[in-house]
Amino acid sequence: MTQAEATAALRAAGIDSPAREARLLLAAAGGEGGDFAALVARRAAHEPMALILGHQGFWTLDLAVSPATLIPRPDSETLIEAVLAARPNRASVRTVLDLGTGTGCLLLATLAEYPGAFGIGVDRVPAAAALAAANAARNGLAARAAFLCADWMAAMRGRFDVILSNPPYIETAAIPGLMPEVASHEPGSALDGGTDGLDAYRALIPLLAVALAPEGLAVLELGAGQLEAVSALARQAGFSPASRDDLAGIARALVLKKPFGMEAPGG
Repeated sequence: MTQAEATAALRAAGIDSPAREARLLLAAAGGEGGDFAALVARRAAHEPMALILGHQGFWTLDLAVSPATLIPRPDSETLIEAVLAARPNRASVRTVLDLGTGTGCLLLATLAEYPGAFGIGVDRVPAAAALAAANAARNGLAARAAFLCADWMAAMRGRFDVILSNPPYIETAAIPGLMPEVASHEPGSALDGGTDGLDAYRALIPLLAVALAPEGLAVLELGAGQLEAVSALARQAGFSPASRDDLAGIARALVLKKPFGMEAPGG
């Protein structure tokens, strides 16, 4: 298969930027031939480019990816921007917790910005926790990160300066209608937020007062249109929420600061 043939095949499959993607696949295959044709066929079937190439850039990092986790997206970098805006002093963050760590992208990007910090990433999926640990090593951060395969509750034992999470937030009924790269190739457990998309927030937000250090900071990723509903859950738990928009102008990061003296209900 030639590059021109690959471009035509990708265009016919409805792939955006077919010429650019054909060039990337050609480079990955090491030249025209059978391997190149096989990669083009995978992309024409709407397998995500990141899974075909085996890695994805995020913030300042290069991360290995697999079908066990969501592929890191530029939208999620908004959470790192929110942390940096709230904690500009690079010595102010010592402990970080990432719930549903996936590739480890949020935790590792934060650790890269706060050189004195140590972080824990938690994921229920063993393959995801293992991939995040490998990504820590890949980016020279293994000495400052640990990863657990556990439920969120198991992680709420210490107090953390920063807690990050990109929880499942897609409404169950909406998942089959997502673009095929997502619906058919990314793990449903990392997408499915229940009937209204808010199940994970209902479980997570009340736990934050327990796990945040005094004046600690939690930053949660939001789906489009979820700001008001998730903010209401945060206010019910005693937080005063703020938000940060992504580059498309969508409220993508919910910022929850723990006021001094705030504790969990009943204690």
